[in-house]
Amino acid sequence: MSELRAAQRERLRQQQLLRALWRRGADASLQGWLRESGARAQQGLAAYRGNAAAIAGRTLAAAFPTVQQLVGDESFATLAGTFWQQHPPRCGDLARYGDGLPDWIAADAQLAPEPYLADVARVDWAVHAIEHAADVAAPPPGLALLGELDPSQLRLRLRPGLARVVSRWPVVTIWQAHRSSEANRFEPVREAFARRVAETALVARPQWRADVSAIDEPCARFVAALQVGTPLDRALDAAGASFEFASWLHEAVRQRWLQAVELAATPSAGGAR
Repeated sequence: MSELRAAQRERLRQQQLLRALWRRGADASLQGWLRESGARAQQGLAAYRGNAAAIAGRTLAAAFPTVQQLVGDESFATLAGTFWQQHPPRCGDLARYGDGLPDWIAADAQLAPEPYLADVARVDWAVHAIEHAADVAAPPPGLALLGELDPSQLRLRLRPGLARVVSRWPVVTIWQAHRSSEANRFEPVREAFARRVAETALVARPQWRADVSAIDEPCARFVAALQVGTPLDRALDAAGASFEFASWLHEAVRQRWLQAVELAATPSAGGAR
């Protein structure tokens, strides 16, 4: 019984310590829980905080490299530290930490002069997520069903991590420019802003590295329908008459956008096509 109480006390002590690391006002709650006291305890907490903030900065920089380049290393370190204090990690896998940063950027008044930054962060996070997602078979299983059954009987399941980022800004052009070594790599970005170009990004992974490409509105509508499990005939209706399914399917197989072609759970009422 004493061992159980000791374990409970240690768990509570660790919880109090974590709260103190995240919120400076929680230091007083550690009174009586630390081996050290006074100045030595404060020095220890400061060291823990500094180390944790540095880890948060490195973790977020790895997931959001384009955002880091846009705001600069020093500003990004401050941004990461503030985000860590307000939204500390909820699990031990730091590769999953940072999914809330794009929305946090969008809501931060200090970043309002850079309205495109949140969507760039969404692209960065989608790239990070798909590079940690499971692989898929090539070609995808069930492909032959497309020539055997009516589209109303089929569903296309997209690969894990495939993401669509709809933006009012030229996010694909921005993302690609920050991966180029050309001397004039930012000229397309300036031109896109001047023409007020809006882009929808498709984040995929043909091999082991992610790829970001701009897709048109019919393709975006089609992908959006597939992402919520819509049967193929209804997804084609959503894409519209101008959508070229054969070309899309060729790219989907080549770029590994598809995980599988499956039977729809229930036939849709779209009829034969």
